[in-house]
Amino acid sequence: MQKRIYFCGETPNNAAADSKEAKNCLGGKGQSLAIMTNIGLPVPGFYTIQCNVCNEYFQAGNVWPAGLKEENSMSVHKLAEKMGKRFYNHEQLKQVIGADYQTISVEEFKKRAADPKVPTALLLSVRSGAVQSLPGMMDTVLNLGLNEYTVRLLAGKNPDNERYVLDSYRRFIMMFSDIVIGVDSKVFDLKLHEIKQKFGRVQDFELTADELREVVAAFLKLAEEKAGKPFPQDIDEQLYLAINAVFASWNNPRAFTYRNMNKIPHDGGTAVNICAMVFGNMNNISGSGVGFTRCPKTGVTFDYLYGEFLKNAQGEDVVAGTRTPINIFTMREDPSDNGIWKRIYSELAAVYKKLEEQYNDLVDLEFTVEDGKLYMLQARSGKRTAFAMAKLAIDFVKEGKWTKEHALLQIEPNKLNEFLFPRFDPAELKKAKPVTKGLSASPGAAVGQIVFNPDKATKLKAENNMKIILTREETSPEDIQGMAAAVGILTSCGGQTSHAAVVARQMGKTCVCGCSEIHIDEHKGTVKLPNGEILHELDWISIDGTTGNVYKGQVAQIDAEITPELQVILDWSDEIRTLKVRTNSDTKKDCAIALKYGCEGIGLTRSEHQFFEKSKIKAMRKMILAKDDAMRAKALIDLKNYQKSDFVDLFTAMDGRPVNIRLLDPPLHEFLPSGQPELIAELSKEMNISVQEIQEQIDSLHEQNPMIGFRGCRLGVVYPEINEMQIKAIFEAAIEVKKATGKVPGVEIMFPFIIAEKELKYFIDMTTRCKEIVFAELKDEVPYTCGSMVEIPRAAIVADKLAAICDYFSFGTNDLTQTTLGCSRDDSGRFMPVYLNKGLLKADPFVSLDQEGVGELVKMTIQKARSVKPNFKVGICGEQTDPVSIEFLHNVGLNYISCSPFRVMVARVSCAIAAIKAKMAK
Repeated sequence: MQKRIYFCGETPNNAAADSKEAKNCLGGKGQSLAIMTNIGLPVPGFYTIQCNVCNEYFQAGNVWPAGLKEENSMSVHKLAEKMGKRFYNHEQLKQVIGADYQTISVEEFKKRAADPKVPTALLLSVRSGAVQSLPGMMDTVLNLGLNEYTVRLLAGKNPDNERYVLDSYRRFIMMFSDIVIGVDSKVFDLKLHEIKQKFGRVQDFELTADELREVVAAFLKLAEEKAGKPFPQDIDEQLYLAINAVFASWNNPRAFTYRNMNKIPHDGGTAVNICAMVFGNMNNISGSGVGFTRCPKTGVTFDYLYGEFLKNAQGEDVVAGTRTPINIFTMREDPSDNGIWKRIYSELAAVYKKLEEQYNDLVDLEFTVEDGKLYMLQARSGKRTAFAMAKLAIDFVKEGKWTKEHALLQIEPNKLNEFLFPRFDPAELKKAKPVTKGLSASPGAAVGQIVFNPDKATKLKAENNMKIILTREETSPEDIQGMAAAVGILTSCGGQTSHAAVVARQMGKTCVCGCSEIHIDEHKGTVKLPNGEILHELDWISIDGTTGNVYKGQVAQIDAEITPELQVILDWSDEIRTLKVRTNSDTKKDCAIALKYGCEGIGLTRSEHQFFEKSKIKAMRKMILAKDDAMRAKALIDLKNYQKSDFVDLFTAMDGRPVNIRLLDPPLHEFLPSGQPELIAELSKEMNISVQEIQEQIDSLHEQNPMIGFRGCRLGVVYPEINEMQIKAIFEAAIEVKKATGKVPGVEIMFPFIIAEKELKYFIDMTTRCKEIVFAELKDEVPYTCGSMVEIPRAAIVADKLAAICDYFSFGTNDLTQTTLGCSRDDSGRFMPVYLNKGLLKADPFVSLDQEGVGELVKMTIQKARSVKPNFKVGICGEQTDPVSIEFLHNVGLNYISCSPFRVMVARVSCAIAAIKAKMAK
């Protein structure tokens, strides 16, 4: 029989617990339990249902595969034996309490349960655990195994502490009802709040056993009312349903959203980890916490343990943010309970050290203390901000634990964008006074309007592109889309390891948590400040995730600067990468930004973008609408002067670096004022052309499918004077810059939308003629090269013929993707999210290169080109320059990539990572 369950540290094929094979089978959480068990840390008993069973379950129509039920039953029995406990179903209760256990009095039941020969009850946690971490996105059920009779049994075993048993039961009813049965947890929250008010309690842990008994009765009644049937009392059924719910949570909307946001495949499935419960809510020498071996916000190492914990609490209280925890280092200063907390602190210190040595990385760990005994529940490489990511990489290299190559492999390139977030203007901060302060959970400076509801935040962002501060008592996994829509997150509850803090750091969002001085009333739409002032929804606030300060109104921001730590990462990358990194820039402002972030030239200047400027578009319109050659010639002179001035700016800014200028590409109708009668009337008056004639010209240039219509080089064939004007402007600008600066510009002239050899030769010949005219007139010359864009499959097919007559190719992968897949980038938004959610495509092909389709054309193009010119230069200027695409492009032999100015920094690191991986693969 196929092995589907691994018990207490077992691994597939006896592989090392920290191996990739073990992780792919057991998932991240299951692997961490196995690792901790095998290195001797105190871990409760557990077993793991491997990841692939989840996929088997879905493929069978949400039915357990043959043999799993029997294997699971054996594993539960084995786990109970290991823990010296019993998972009490009906038959086992008859054996140990008596056949009459259902009819005897509660007191008699407890009396029999108190017998030392009667094993105590085993309760279980049922937790998800995919290969790649999805923090809070999937489901967990705690305290499973409680029912009317196991509650009595545990009460008999704990006559002086029935409170923790009832507290665990009310938690179980609420969690199981929400996750497994589908009863909204809010109804239980409201009932709990009502009962706490009745007894004058503020916190859950203040409720007595008698008061909790009332809570349990109310919860059971609520569950039955909402579900239409009694709450399940059969513990075997509870376990079966909980495992199903964890499987199902792999496909819940928030998990899908998170995987899409982080480019995690949808076909991995989740493991299920069934662990013996340990109880942080047992008493005041119990508790739960989360720690990090180094600071996940900054990467700093402290001389004390970093993390948070709550006494008399289960782990969900810490991560859910319903209570604001205290720092772990306070344990060592706690004089109460005969030094138990000092001892726990000392034990944790040894655990921190052992785990960091094991993982060779920053470790995020979860623990529970039950009645003075420490248990480890999870460990993993910790989520971190970009600032921490860079500092940790540098420190681990300095400490001799990592090589530079290994350090770069730990960098998530896209997270480096966090370094580009603006920060508050120090001059403004001197005048601004914080209205309150919380915990600095995720760094950065965010200014936005208060919005309480995550769905509303998502809608406002989509419709109005609003800057939003999502403001809530605490966040939950269901809020993921609202968090993604916000520029910052503010909560009144929760600590630095709460859901809001962990996910904000992962998403690169500024976050201030645990701002306990404010009162957030999401129903009234208000925030009450410590001074009594009331803020309302859509009021502006500013939050500082580095200091925890919150300001009323909008605090001015300034651009970020490259930090010394970031510069080290970039320098390492430049030492290792082989791909050059250029930028897509049309203005000197774009160039300045790109050069700041380390570009090595321009890979795409869209020459038409300069015509869209308000001061220049009129000349373009006059050229298009000209009634005769003389009128068109005059307009072309004006356009040439504009173009020359812009090219001078680009060549000067690039200071001798290559500048690749694409000739006019979009259809002419895009320049005309269709549907703008006032502009048409103005043109009519200036050009002495009737409104009707202008409208007729606009109508005649209308295109049924402009994406593949009269555009690109086709314009130059029909209107050669336009391209001739541009080419002359390029040469004149280059010679002017050469004379002014003494530097020779790197002139590259690129022809768009080429499909045939003769077509390309037509433009190369045009360039030669223009060059000869300009060089003769100015009595000077500059070197230049001519290239073809590859944007249409036919260009890839005849790449050898094209390469024979030009100097380089540049893939316009936006258009190549459109023409290969047969779908418009602009229209794909209507269906692409559905394709991604249904797993029909792994990634949006307009974001990450379609390697199987478009990628094959790229490979074919390069092979054909280099069959005629072995050193033929090839670049890319499309938008698909994400790290995954760059790895592919490195492997197929590109010379450079070109991206937007703000992605240059990310691209430099991605190119280095691609080079390292390629070297490792060899």
